[in-house]
Amino acid sequence: MESALSLTYAWLKAGHVIFVIFWIAGMFMLPRYYVYHQESAPGSDEEKRWIDRETKLRKIIITPAMILVWVLGLSLAWTTGAWQEGWFHAKFAIVVALSGYHGWLVGYGRKLAAGQRPLSGKSLRIMNEIPGLATVLIVILVIVKPF
Repeated sequence: MESALSLTYAWLKAGHVIFVIFWIAGMFMLPRYYVYHQESAPGSDEEKRWIDRETKLRKIIITPAMILVWVLGLSLAWTTGAWQEGWFHAKFAIVVALSGYHGWLVGYGRKLAAGQRPLSGKSLRIMNEIPGLATVLIVILVIVKPF
């Protein structure tokens, strides 16, 4: 029984890490796409191509990856009993915030597709750093387990 649990843990962890990479890579790309989209002429063919790219990135890569990160991550937490650990609570809070940011990006993409451009390119470039900062904090929490 212990070896089956060990094998399950290894596969859950591998899947979790793989889909975290997909999700975060997409979260790095999407704000950059939005910058280029905003710099294109409204109503142009280029803008239409950016809308198509953004939609595909969100629907084919980022959102499915986020869902799998959550499913596999919660399965890992349950399997390992991580709910009792302080570092896990902090990691969980960051992942919740990152998921909220993901939702905000989806909403912002819909605004762009509707012709609205509420943020500057500079603001989007700064926001592009959010997934990187979240990733640094999460990796430190998971590897170092400072509390």
